[in-house]
Amino acid sequence: MDDLRLESLAPTLEDYLELRRASGLTPKRPDQGAPALTNSWAWRRIVDAEGRAVAMGRVVGDGGWYFLVADMATLPGFQRRGLGRRILEDLLAEIRAKAPEGAYVTLLADPPGQALYRSLGFSEPQNGSITMHQLLT
Repeated sequence: MDDLRLESLAPTLEDYLELRRASGLTPKRPDQGAPALTNSWAWRRIVDAEGRAVAMGRVVGDGGWYFLVADMATLPGFQRRGLGRRILEDLLAEIRAKAPEGAYVTLLADPPGQALYRSLGFSEPQNGSITMHQLLT
């Protein structure tokens, strides 16, 4: 990863908001991003030589059986270099190391990330479950 470094830290709020926006995720406001930084179960970021986060991912969870992978994002100039894979592998390793057997790991897979997620063992539910959501206004 040349001058890039993987860290078990959240990005700054500025980096978080920019990574979401620049990577094509739904942009968020500071009042939405700040709680994400402090209330997550685990974070990973990859920073460049200047300390700027160029990729990130996090896990939201209860520490027992339920874990949600979220905010997987890489700046466009750093995509297709395996950074997302490195982050996700490291997050999954932490879940495996700390969670009880039988932990449930889920994520919402946008089209650009689906191949990565499948390659790491994620699959669509076969029991009739579907993803549902509600956006509060």
